[in-house]
Amino acid sequence: MDISWPQCGRQVPTGQAFAIVGVNGSLGNTTNPCLDEQLAWAASSVGGSAQPKTQLYVLFANPGLQASVWPTSNTYQGTTPTNPFGKCSTKSGKKQLTLACSYMYGYARAYDDVTIRGAGRPAAYRWWLDVETGLSYQTDTAQNRAAMQGMITGLKAGGVRTIGIYSTVSQFRTIAGTVKSNSPLYGRSNWIALGKSTVTKARKACSGTPLPGGKIAMVQVEVPYGSATIDRNVSCS
Repeated sequence: MDISWPQCGRQVPTGQAFAIVGVNGSLGNTTNPCLDEQLAWAASSVGGSAQPKTQLYVLFANPGLQASVWPTSNTYQGTTPTNPFGKCSTKSGKKQLTLACSYMYGYARAYDDVTIRGAGRPAAYRWWLDVETGLSYQTDTAQNRAAMQGMITGLKAGGVRTIGIYSTVSQFRTIAGTVKSNSPLYGRSNWIALGKSTVTKARKACSGTPLPGGKIAMVQVEVPYGSATIDRNVSCS
């Protein structure tokens, strides 16, 4: 089962085998206001599957120059990561939408997710990068791939060891385009969203098409819960 800020203050099922908690609020630069409470709920997971009992996810975003804060250098919070896309800088005093700056934007968001949101013990969890068309992204897929790559670097810089990708094949293709085999995005564990469906269909989807080079580890389905729906997740191993 996975929950995040929309479930704040709401009753959720208990006795789950494993749980995934969203670190962010509605945007990638915000914090889930009930993260502590939801992490405590996740810690009560009973186990019994191949999945870690508590996992976390963070939101991918690349608003480009519309961002409230857009990078102008390769340094963030006193750290200068190796930028595979070169130097992020301004031109004639103006911010630039370049691959290097998209990389640094992703790095900054993910580094914050690990260091200031309050999750703590980053190495203790598997982390997922949530890639959806409902979030901000650029029409130039290369810019989005650069930001995702920056996020992976930022998570690792904060101490995260295991990183997978949550999406659907269609949404990921729209946002990331073609992912080459030498990309850090290639070959990662997949958490695939199925939408409103059934647990039986989720199990069948475990053998479906994965994201580039990856292997499907979990499938998410929206199922009825009271008068609403809630996300349940099926382990594929």
